[in-house]
Formats: sequence, structure tokens, C-alpha cells
Amino acid sequence: MQFSPVWVAVALSVSAFPVSYTLNSLSTLEHSWSVALVGAVVLVGLFALVYLPSQSQDPLFYVFMVFSFTSVIDTIIALEEDGYISGFMEFYMKEGEPYLRTAHGIMICYWDGVVHYGLYLMMIIAMSQRKSYRNFGLYWIGSLTMSLVVFLLGNIVGKYGSEIRLAFLLNFPYLLIPIWAAKRIFSQPKPLPLLMADKVSEEQSKSILQRPLDLGLVGFFLLAAGFTLFRGLVVLDCSADTCFNYVYQQEPYLRDSVAYPKVQMLVFLFYLLPYFCLCLYGLLCPGCTWMLDWALVFAGAVAQAQFSHLGSSLHHRTPYPYRTPEGSWWPVVVSNVTYALGPHLLVYRCFRSPAFFYPVALRDEDKKKQ
Repeated sequence: MQFSPVWVAVALSVSAFPVSYTLNSLSTLEHSWSVALVGAVVLVGLFALVYLPSQSQDPLFYVFMVFSFTSVIDTIIALEEDGYISGFMEFYMKEGEPYLRTAHGIMICYWDGVVHYGLYLMMIIAMSQRKSYRNFGLYWIGSLTMSLVVFLLGNIVGKYGSEIRLAFLLNFPYLLIPIWAAKRIFSQPKPLPLLMADKVSEEQSKSILQRPLDLGLVGFFLLAAGFTLFRGLVVLDCSADTCFNYVYQQEPYLRDSVAYPKVQMLVFLFYLLPYFCLCLYGLLCPGCTWMLDWALVFAGAVAQAQFSHLGSSLHHRTPYPYRTPEGSWWPVVVSNVTYALGPHLLVYRCFRSPAFFYPVALRDEDKKKQ
């Protein structure tokens, strides 16, 4: 009897509960080196367990199977740190990665346990049905990369820098694997609809004023670019009164010594701000085929970042002086949610009517025929 791969993935991931409970009861796991060793053994054992009986031709299948298990582990960590369960991952919090007890650590665990887990299952289903999982994969790459970059850098430069232990090295495969996965996923053919050259020519000949949705997106990216630059200046200790008032009255979380919010704003400043500028170019100039892929990547990155940032600024684990003030709650929430929704609206626009982003060669070919 052969079981569906998705049910195998669910069964494997649910086994995280008895595995973590058993490991937590072992008295030998009282040293950082033993926790790191057991973590590495569990990951290698899971990979062998998935790889040996499987016949999949795509190596990412095994990666998603193992990562689905670690996603449930992250869910357990988040639930335990928020007090909903107990007795599962206390050993790892003490001698493994104590910085996961921060509000930011809990938020990224929730995101990994819900959003990433759902993406793994959807990509496994697509693989088993021999369908393209390219779009899911691009969104996952952006989300996972953003999560790891901010988390790892924040651990090193923040107040937990002195508490980094051997288990910290278990994060590096998660940073390297997305690079390899991105190369494989980007090389897959794009599942785009076939459009006639005259349709492409018609769409690409329209000005921005004839495209209301694009005009709205241009306005959003202009505002988002300004907001990104402003928050970048805030975490860089700009002495302007506006920056001073904002960091104390609107988002005091940006001053938190854990350093995650500061790193997050700097990543936005040096990577997201240039992307917003490129989006403005792509919405004004036809034929930017890269928009279709990178819109998904950055939508995943911004969604993960804003969930972690906003959730941490409101979470009870964040010290009270750094939490969002009650009087500023709605402006901060609305601005941060809008900041995350804009890139997703761009994804919708790109895939609803992609003709504007098709190669200009199609339009030129149509002119020659005329």
C-alpha cells in the first residue's frame, strides 16, 4: 500500500511532538554541544528516512519533507513560549538557542509553523501531481531568506550575541539551502498564458494614466520608498525632530536592544528600497519580464518581515517601554499592514494581466507583420 506524499509529510511533521517530548526528558541534554549534536543527528536521520524509500526525481522534495518537520518544531517552540503547552522544547531553549524566547523569535516560529508549513505541503502536493510549484517556491524563497538574514544578524549584533552557542550553527543549512533551491526554482519554465502579439502591443502602448491599478501602485511605491528611507534614518539615529518623535511616540520597538528591528529596517533600506525604485521603473516601462518572478520573491519577504516586526512590537515578551503605545496602536498597525499588502497587490496585478511585462520583441514582431 502506497501512501500519498502529503500524508507522509503530515505524519512525519506530527512526529515532532513525541520526538521533542522524548528529547526533553533526557537528562543528558544539559550541555550546548550535546543539544547541537542531537539536533544534527535528528536532521540527518530525517533526511535518510525520507530519501531511502522515496522515488522522487526532484531533490527539493526531500528538503520540503524535512523542513515540514522543523516547521512543526517551531510551532511547538512558539506555543510553549507563549504558555499554551509545556514539556517539549525546554532543553533547547536553555542550551540551544535562548534568543528564540524573544518576541521576534516567537513570531518567526509562528510564521514558519503556519505559512512555511502550508507552503511545504502545497509544493509537495504539486510535485506528487507533476505540476509546477514555481510560484509557491519563489514566495517561500523570499520569506525564508528574509527571516534567516534578520534572525542571524540580530542574534550576532544584539544583546544575545554573548549567548550564541553551538546549536546556532544548525541555522546555516537553512541559509545555504534556499540559495541552491532558488537556482533550481528560477530555472524552471514560467507557467505563463500564451498571448497574441497584438494583445501585448495594445497593453504596452497604454500610458500610466490609462492603467488605474498601475497608477495606484506607483503612488504606493513612492510612499513606501519614503517610509522605508525614513525608518532607515530612524534606526541610524538621525537627530531630526521628526525621527526622534517617531521612535518614541509611534514605534519605540525600533530602539529595542535585541537589534532585530534595527537589522530589519537596515535590510529594508539597502535591499527593499532599491526594489521599490525598480518597481516604479517596471510599471512605467513595458517589457520588464523580471517583475513576474521578483514580485513573488519580495512579497514573501515583506510579508514575513512585517508579520515578525509588527507582532514583536505588540507582543508581551517585548519590554513595555519598547511596545507600541496604545494611543499609536492603530496608525502603526495600519501603516505596517498596508506596507505588507502593497507588494501582494503587485503580484496580483502581474499575474492578472501580464501582457505589459512580456518581452517587447513580441510587440516589435507585431509591427513588422503590419
